[in-house]
Amino acid sequence: MALTDLTLTEMRSFQPDVHMPSDFTSFWENTLAQTRQKITQNGLVYSLTALDTPYQQVEFYDLEFPGFMGDPIRGWLSGPAGFMQQTDLPIMVQYHGYGGGRGIPGAYPHWPMAGYVHLSMDTRGQGGDFGGYAATSDPHPASSHARGFMSNGIESKEDYYFRRLVTDAVMAVDTALELPFVDKSRVFVTGASQGGYLSIAAGALHDCVRASMPDVAGFCYLMRGVDLTDDNPYRELARFFNTHPTRVDHYVKVLNYFDGVNFARIAQAPALFSLGMMDVTVPPSTTYAAYNVYNAPAEIEVYPYAGHDGGGLHHFLKQAEWVGQFL
Repeated sequence: MALTDLTLTEMRSFQPDVHMPSDFTSFWENTLAQTRQKITQNGLVYSLTALDTPYQQVEFYDLEFPGFMGDPIRGWLSGPAGFMQQTDLPIMVQYHGYGGGRGIPGAYPHWPMAGYVHLSMDTRGQGGDFGGYAATSDPHPASSHARGFMSNGIESKEDYYFRRLVTDAVMAVDTALELPFVDKSRVFVTGASQGGYLSIAAGALHDCVRASMPDVAGFCYLMRGVDLTDDNPYRELARFFNTHPTRVDHYVKVLNYFDGVNFARIAQAPALFSLGMMDVTVPPSTTYAAYNVYNAPAEIEVYPYAGHDGGGLHHFLKQAEWVGQFL
């Protein structure tokens, strides 16, 4: 790897050329209101099933909760041994990278080991590329699209795949707030890559998120990502655009409703960002673009020689220290 994007000095003043639709906020308010109304009307609730694992210090539960329009979404809920009998615990909701899902129990041990309740949300329709386990299908019909998820339903903002996924992420926060052992004032979100994007979105759309920690966040300044890298998932859009050249302007208008930059512009939760300067999967200037327009107090950790792995465990230790100020 090598530096292939802007210098750090250039990124600090870099401003994204991403149009924000005039109805961006109302589109998402209506989407969430429709979903919550359907969940309430149908009497949908979350369920927990205890798991037998070899981990003596952490308890695991198989979680199912209603996501977009009530679709069943799976996740793992975990915490320190005996956490279900406690009260007022902080919770960390974690979203996952593109192609992955909740993994297997114990795949993400750090937050429950640090004393948090941990909700690891499965990613609808994904999970076949890494992590070893996923259990959430996407029941909605797929459109004609390039391989992957980036162009699925892109003809309209109502049908685009990421409308469903972002809504799932917000409903995961709703579910966290229903758990009787959770302190409703200490709900946090985090994730890497696609998961970082979802943590930006959830922190913008849900006013009960206390803080957000997007790590090497993708899907910000989407069209710059398409222009700069041949890596998926941006390459999926480039391939699709190449087969529909007369429709690209329309597709860009749809994507503007889902670009992480626009969620950053309406952010409510304080945030700790991270990026790797040698990231060829998510160009670092695209993450920095979201940071530069972030609407709430934010900090960023830059790892000069890191790729898409970001700061790894080094960054987890910084996250744990940073989020401690809200405990």
